Amino acid sequence: MRIKKKVQWAAPAKAGRYAALDAFVKAAEAQGWTEAEIQFVIDEVVDAPDDAEGLNVLLDYTRTS
Repeated sequence: MRIKKKVQWAAPAKAGRYAALDAFVKAAEAQGWTEAEIQFVIDEVVDAPDDAEGLNVLLDYTRTS
């Protein structure tokens, strides 16, 4: 499954992937993402080999404007 949606949110400064994921999930829920879509992103972040890669996953789903 590939999600084309983007979330507008403010990533916490100098946060690890799990803290950033928490903020991302709250924003995604507020913006009407389904539970399956959110779980897919969570799985990608958790499966990432390190924080940097996990944060990059979140950036893929972030709307910049």
